[in-house]
Amino acid sequence: MAPTTTRNNWTKKMASRACLAAAVAASSSRGASAFSGSIRSGVSSAGSRTLSTLNSRSAFAASSRTASVVGTSSLASFGNNGCKIASAASRASINSIQLHMSSTEVSDGSTVSPRRVKTVNAQESDEQVSIKGWVRTVRKQKTLAFVEVNDGSSMSGIQCVLPFDAVDEETLKEIENLTTGCSINAIGQIVKSQGGKQSVELSATSLRIVGTCPGETYPLAKKRHSLEYLRTIAHLRPRTNTIAAVSRVRSILAGQIHAFFQKEGFNYVQTPLITASDCEGAGEMFRVTTLDTDDVASLPRAKDEDGKELPGVDYDEDFFGKAAFLTVSGQLGGETYASALGDVYTFGPTFRAENSQTTRHLAEFWMVEPEMAFADLTSAMDNAEAMLKSVVGVALKECDEDLTFFGKFFDKGLKARLEKLVSKPFVRVAYRDAVKYLQEEIAKDPSKWQFPEVEFGTDLATEHERWLAETKFDSAVFVYNYPKSIKAFYMRDNDEDGGETVNAMDLLVPGVGELVGGSQREERLDVLVDKMKDLDLDVEDYWWY
Repeated sequence: MAPTTTRNNWTKKMASRACLAAAVAASSSRGASAFSGSIRSGVSSAGSRTLSTLNSRSAFAASSRTASVVGTSSLASFGNNGCKIASAASRASINSIQLHMSSTEVSDGSTVSPRRVKTVNAQESDEQVSIKGWVRTVRKQKTLAFVEVNDGSSMSGIQCVLPFDAVDEETLKEIENLTTGCSINAIGQIVKSQGGKQSVELSATSLRIVGTCPGETYPLAKKRHSLEYLRTIAHLRPRTNTIAAVSRVRSILAGQIHAFFQKEGFNYVQTPLITASDCEGAGEMFRVTTLDTDDVASLPRAKDEDGKELPGVDYDEDFFGKAAFLTVSGQLGGETYASALGDVYTFGPTFRAENSQTTRHLAEFWMVEPEMAFADLTSAMDNAEAMLKSVVGVALKECDEDLTFFGKFFDKGLKARLEKLVSKPFVRVAYRDAVKYLQEEIAKDPSKWQFPEVEFGTDLATEHERWLAETKFDSAVFVYNYPKSIKAFYMRDNDEDGGETVNAMDLLVPGVGELVGGSQREERLDVLVDKMKDLDLDVEDYWWY
């Protein structure tokens, strides 16, 4: 570690929790991945962390240090289950094609497929276009049929109108076989809608079923299903409004996270997923081994210098020649890159083996971890605030339909809260002052609090964090200078109070609680080594750090 480099880290548990704190994407179940948007940053020569994942357990919940991507830990495998979805590809070889704006005719008299349009981009046009997607509803009348199609690009999809006297014979046969859930390709012109529920619709002249689906057994009816039920049909739940909306918002959030850091001059680095290092010093890690754990008797036993067997396994005989685990953070590796590249960030999967059933403790999630060299705690807070405002601002603009849906069914004040997050400066308050405010409030009526005992050294609970953000300040709040005893070993001790606190901060957000965590790194080698020894961390395992 370069002793002259000041470091700082912040975890922005953002998108999942911040933006979409309202949408719980799936029922609770331990061992599931989460759609959280945790981001953690740091100014240091070693690293920080940030994540984001769609959790089978909770769409926008993240642990205090967790952060956006579809979690897989609870999805082993699933089959067709009666819903066949075929993908089609043209195999015709065309030697010479002359394309025109509204014509599909080519020089040899054959035709090419009309341009495909995603429903989110559908606009009135004289051009023949193709809409491909999955049928949600079918209504057949005497002279025409209405088919609601969704292709995943938007929540509303598009209505296809098929007048029986304007379509070919093959289309009439296909209409008879249309069922909810089947995939189709409809061709026609996008025109102004005759109804009031949508602005445009497809006046179709042709429709072909691409993949059939038995409508009588299709498990997704046009009604609201519980998240617990959706867990039983994992292969179809992405077609529901909730999971699809979460996925679209996650996509926008993840893209904007990259866009923000790239614009700010950060380098995107990839740190190992398999590691021997416990970044947090908590020991809650998933072990990775190639040893045959089904045959306990065959496991090599650890031995002392005299060859006497000791409790435990000899991991010198394992694949890596030592104990290995799934990473809890890319921070330490990120810090080494920051000591060479300046400003870096990681964005990848993170794993925590915490024995908890809550939506705030996730087994797997994606985390963003920015690391900045030559920076202090103020720099980290400035960077975290700018990143969060940027990412949430873009989500508000690009995901209005999905966020409106979340506000209607999950959290009525969501959009207003997000808009305030973007427009209002974040408050900054020292931990000692935050404790004082809480003590004064709790003293009025301790019975209203689940955890009424708050003093210096207390690790603030969610109810404390939310009171500070929602009631005391009505704003996002940075709480900084936390007690050394409740923070990680790599955080820099504050000299001005005798090392009783460290240069660390948490960002508390209304409706969520802690969303971001970060710190300035400890650059003094002797102090760092002493802190590692105090936590019984093997200094030899961290020689590179």
